[in-house]
Amino acid sequence: MKIEKSKRIKDLPPYLFARIDQIKSEQIAQGREVIDLTIGDPDLPTPEGIISQMKEAVGEAKNHRYPPYAGILPLREAVAEWYWKRFQVKLNPETEVLILIGSKEGIAHLPLAFIDEGDYGLVPDPGYPVYKTSILFAGGIPYLMPLRKENNFLPDLSQIPQDIAQKTKLMFLNYPNNPTSAVSSKEFFETAVNFCQENQILLCHDAAYSEIYFDGYKPMSFLQVEGAKEVGIEFHSFSKTFNMTGWRLGFAVGNAEIIAGLGKIKTNIDSGVFSAVQEAGIVALKSNLGVTETLRKIYQERRDLLCSGLKKIGLNFKPPLATFYVWAEVPPGFTSLEFTAHLLNQTGVLATPGNGFGSFGEGFVRFSLTEATEKIKKAVDRMSKVLF
Repeated sequence: MKIEKSKRIKDLPPYLFARIDQIKSEQIAQGREVIDLTIGDPDLPTPEGIISQMKEAVGEAKNHRYPPYAGILPLREAVAEWYWKRFQVKLNPETEVLILIGSKEGIAHLPLAFIDEGDYGLVPDPGYPVYKTSILFAGGIPYLMPLRKENNFLPDLSQIPQDIAQKTKLMFLNYPNNPTSAVSSKEFFETAVNFCQENQILLCHDAAYSEIYFDGYKPMSFLQVEGAKEVGIEFHSFSKTFNMTGWRLGFAVGNAEIIAGLGKIKTNIDSGVFSAVQEAGIVALKSNLGVTETLRKIYQERRDLLCSGLKKIGLNFKPPLATFYVWAEVPPGFTSLEFTAHLLNQTGVLATPGNGFGSFGEGFVRFSLTEATEKIKKAVDRMSKVLF
């Protein structure tokens, strides 16, 4: 019997990271210590107060039953309270907040609620691969918005053809940005909201890195822009903010109709988040200020260390104001993948080639700050002894 994969699987772009894993495995097999600066997975533990609440909640019988699809109301209320304190954005916890099994789940499912066969979705490139694949899985057509250095890695919405804009149902944005670590101004968010209003496009903003920032900069929510809630929603993750990647907890907030559409997909495809995890999420949001300030100080120390090392070897980059990534240009004469392999061979340090995030990422590599400070020091020391 011949097993035939679906067109949606065949249409997926090649998974470059499989090649990175292969290169890494080859080095390890040769007995080399590899310092892996590719993964955006915080190495620091989840704060103790969150863990303690989880331990207590696991033992409660009420939490052993199916949770509500939209999330328990106390968590949705905590999200609304946090949003008001952090961004001065008012949310109705019953209609404008939806709890997710990690923000990735919501991002992946959203196009299923709003895109029909042949509709367009606007996708930043380079960008989080799920934006593009979620549109493909819904039968839509991804239209790439290049993020270029000369435009501070913001898409130029004026370059989107009008006939494409008229056939577009939704647009993904992500600031602070993965992988470029770029940040957005209020003016750009205003431009994006106006563009979406004029063209009847849903704006879906991924704000997973909003709480990792440095040097006095503080990211805003796009929902702070006038008219934003009329056109869009914003995704948040507990993963980056509270070192809870394995807990799978996130949320979407904003336009009630969009939230309801996403919620309808959830009720047909998955279930709600384990209630004990949601109770831990309440503790996280209410203790947010102290927890995130500590994490920011650690990431800033690592950022300064890594940037110092990258400068010594002559790489061109802009120190990030937010996220735990450094986005650097590869030296002349290398492609992204070639430089990644060369860096690994010469130093045992592994970065992510920029074209793994899309074709417009070619010419760059991404370094992550989610390894122990001592390992980043060791990586800097190794790289400083090599010329490129």
